[in-house]
Amino acid sequence: MAQECATASIGTAYRNAPTCFSTFSKKPRNRVNHVVNKKIKTMKNQKEIKEMVREKYGEIATESKASGCCSTSCCGDESGGDEIFNLVTEDYKSIEGYAEEADLGLGCGTPTQFAKIQTGQTVVDLGSGAGNDCFVARNAVGAEGKVIGVDMTPPMIAKARENASKLNYNNVEFRLGEIENMPIAENTADVILSNCVLNLVPDKEKAFAEIYRITKPGGHFSISDIVVEGILPEKLQELADLYIGCVAGAIDQNEYLQMVQAAGFEHVEVQKKTMFDVPDELVEKYLSKEEFAQLKAENVAVWSITVTGSKPV
Repeated sequence: MAQECATASIGTAYRNAPTCFSTFSKKPRNRVNHVVNKKIKTMKNQKEIKEMVREKYGEIATESKASGCCSTSCCGDESGGDEIFNLVTEDYKSIEGYAEEADLGLGCGTPTQFAKIQTGQTVVDLGSGAGNDCFVARNAVGAEGKVIGVDMTPPMIAKARENASKLNYNNVEFRLGEIENMPIAENTADVILSNCVLNLVPDKEKAFAEIYRITKPGGHFSISDIVVEGILPEKLQELADLYIGCVAGAIDQNEYLQMVQAAGFEHVEVQKKTMFDVPDELVEKYLSKEEFAQLKAENVAVWSITVTGSKPV
C-alpha cells in the first residue's frame, strides 16, 4: 500500500517525516510494471529527448493499455530478460466521469481530486494522452463548460478525439502542441491539470511560464508529477529508459516548487505525496559500487506529488 504525507506548503522539511520517507528499495511494490532495457542509452539534447518521448508515447497510444509511465513495449521487451520495476499509479475506476478506453495507465496521481473544478469552467489538461483526465474534468464542468487537452504526440491526439466522439462530447477538444509553446490563448483556463507529464519536459521553466500565461487571473492548477529529494547521479539522469520511465527527468522537489513560484504562482502547496520505489538491483546495473554507496548514503528518494497553486488576480 502506498504511503502518503499530509498536506504541506513549500519549504516543509519532509525529511523529518520518517513514516513517509523512502529511498531506493530492494522490494519494489507490486503495483505497476515498468521495464528498462539492460542496454544503456543516453540522451544528448532537448530535441532528442522530445523525439524519443514522442516516439515512445506514440507507440503506447496504439496499445490497449500501458503500464504506468511506460509500457513494456516502450521501454523494453520482457522476453529479452529486461528488468521490471514497479511504480505507483492511481486507480480511476471509482471517479465520476471515468472512461476506461481513455485510461492508458500513464498517471502518477489524480490531479482532479484537488482541482476544485466547477460547472461551466474552462479546464486545460497538459499531456492529455487518450483523454483520461479530460473526461473526468468534463463530468465536472458539465455541458456549459469546456475542456481542452494538449499533447505533442499525434497518435495520442487521434486516440483522444476518437474517445471524445464515442462519448458524444462536443465541448472537449484536443490540440496538438508542446507544453513549452501551447496553441492556447493567454488567460484561457480557470483550471490547469497535468498528470505525470512535466517531468518529461526538458525546459520546465518555460513550461511553467506557459502554464502561467494561459491561466486566467484567479485561476489555479493541480499537477501530479515525479520529483526527487536529493540529486540523481548524472549516469541515471542520462539514461533514456529511465527518462521515459519518469525518473531521470525528475528534479529536486524544492527546486520544482521554487520554479513554480518563480513563474508567478502563489499559494503553492503539496497536497499529496506518495512513495515511488526504484529497486536497488536496477540502479546497481548503471552505477559503480562507490557511486551506488554514495547514492544510498545521501538518501536520494523519488516521490509522486500532487501540487496546487493559483495565479494572482
